[in-house]
Amino acid sequence: MSDDRERKGAENQIKGAGKEFKGKVRGSLGDLTDDRSEQIKGKAEELKGKVQRKIGERQSDVDRDF
Repeated sequence: MSDDRERKGAENQIKGAGKEFKGKVRGSLGDLTDDRSEQIKGKAEELKGKVQRKIGERQSDVDRDF
């Protein structure tokens, strides 16, 4: 059970980091093309990724504490 939670935490960290990166790229493309919609969508995706990554970190922290 502990291994599953730790694996899930690591998975969330990796997926979250990927979303953060994708959001940064999308936002940058929005900056380059002066597309406000893409800037906002990129920032939103970046934020979703950050939240997911932080959740994964906490999942891993909780698992280590037990």
